[in-house]
Amino acid sequence: MTESTREILDRFQVRKTGAQKSAFIEYVRELVGKWGYSLRVENGSFGVKNIVVGDVSRAKIVYSAHYDTAPVLPFPNFITPKNFAVYLLYNFVIILGIVAISALVGGVCGAFSLSGGIATLAVRITYVLLLLLLLVGPANKHTANDNTSGVTLLIDIMRELPRDKRDEVAFVFFDLEEAGLIGSSAFEKAHRAQMKDKLLVNFDCVSDGDHILFITRKGAIRWNETLAKAFPPSDGFAVEVVDKGVFYPSDQARFNCGVGVAALNSTKGGLLYMNRIHTHRDVIYNEKNIEFLKNGALKLTELL
Repeated sequence: MTESTREILDRFQVRKTGAQKSAFIEYVRELVGKWGYSLRVENGSFGVKNIVVGDVSRAKIVYSAHYDTAPVLPFPNFITPKNFAVYLLYNFVIILGIVAISALVGGVCGAFSLSGGIATLAVRITYVLLLLLLLVGPANKHTANDNTSGVTLLIDIMRELPRDKRDEVAFVFFDLEEAGLIGSSAFEKAHRAQMKDKLLVNFDCVSDGDHILFITRKGAIRWNETLAKAFPPSDGFAVEVVDKGVFYPSDQARFNCGVGVAALNSTKGGLLYMNRIHTHRDVIYNEKNIEFLKNGALKLTELL
């Protein structure tokens, strides 16, 4: 494990408040400055602070990862990128649970002979509070996979990128991905002309699972073969590059030439899934994943 990775896991794993984000930004600024990179912060709506390293206008490729931290939840954000029906069913069950708890509150109010108006108000307040907890609750203190893995991977790529290639690559740490891709939306708007035909590879949750999935948007399909060549299956990793029948809700969705990268586990029946993020169980940081993806990114940069 690199020294910077250990430092981030120990000191900067939670990046949710303004102060936490600012401390992380200053650490990254100091770190990449030693390697000769320039760093700037691009501000946007809702307090967005995107961290941009390198020159986006000159780069052939942009590597990205979101650095903000999700609220901690009592249940994981269970994602099945190649089976949207299972993903929808899981989220439907969660909504049913919220409705059931709200109804229970209404029933308790009724049991105490409170008026129907008060009971109805209590149900609505409970429902809203539970939804807010999912969106803006206390920060998850365990973010090894989501998305400390992507953050440290970008830093490792920066460290080892040959100096003669650094003008060809830019790196972006997106803010407020967890709130609805707000940071990447601000970046896309600010750099729309520059990013129209430029490949963006977004690493989100890449340290827990040995099935590496590349999800390519329509504009990035032309690079499918190059991606497969840069990241060949090896050392126990299965690699799949797909552009149809897959759903992965992350920042690459904002870019015509976006590619999302995720590490997934698999059931015996072949269902690919992610099942620990947004909970205290998000502690899996497989260094082999990071090494594999770092080496692949360096090779991809050479191939472009």
